[in-house]
Amino acid sequence: MSLSDTNQHRRTILLIGASRGLGHAMAAEFLKKGWNVVGTVRGGATRTLLHDLADEYRGRVEIEILDICEPDQIAALRHRLSGRMFEMLFVNAGTANRDPTQTIGEVSTDDFVHVMLTNALSPMRVIESLAGNVSATGLIGVMSSGQGSVSNNETGQREVYRGSKAALNMFMRSFAARHAGTSRAMAVMAPGWVRTELGGPDAKLTIEESIPSLVNVLLAKQERPGLEYLDYLGRTVPW
Repeated sequence: MSLSDTNQHRRTILLIGASRGLGHAMAAEFLKKGWNVVGTVRGGATRTLLHDLADEYRGRVEIEILDICEPDQIAALRHRLSGRMFEMLFVNAGTANRDPTQTIGEVSTDDFVHVMLTNALSPMRVIESLAGNVSATGLIGVMSSGQGSVSNNETGQREVYRGSKAALNMFMRSFAARHAGTSRAMAVMAPGWVRTELGGPDAKLTIEESIPSLVNVLLAKQERPGLEYLDYLGRTVPW
């Protein structure tokens, strides 16, 4: 489906990973604020919450198929979006190893590679591929985590997940350094510990307590070029 002609004047976010959880909540919040959404889902046969949003907001949601861990699919999406410009590109991706309590010495190689591929390498492949589709005054962002902060790690635990998000942060800093002087804003976001499938039932925040505020932080960040590491309340997170 494609965005209707009558809505093409609206600002549009390209939201990678919008089928459920935090990504779906972000899509809903941007729609409430008058934006159009081009959101990605994995696989084409399964109906998702993003499809429900597309029904609710007729003509303002476009759904693309993408598994960010498949480079060929990233290249295909880039081809399909050739010539399109967006005011924001945000990559929402996150997974954890099967037993998050494992120390780095205990985790299997397969689990380690899967988490690093999903949380660190694949989001940056998307950004490197689609950065040219973001307007000169737009924003490029990724969903990181407060657990990606090296400075704040005083407890250990969830070590592979922490390492993957710290790696994502470093890769974003490298990307920003290579694009120094750009008028674009860049953001590494920490949504807080949110009750989702990934966050688990013991998390402190609901999606409703995190995402509306996080979206407001992103909208305010558009006015500030350069890279910042921010939490859902707009506070700076130490690298």
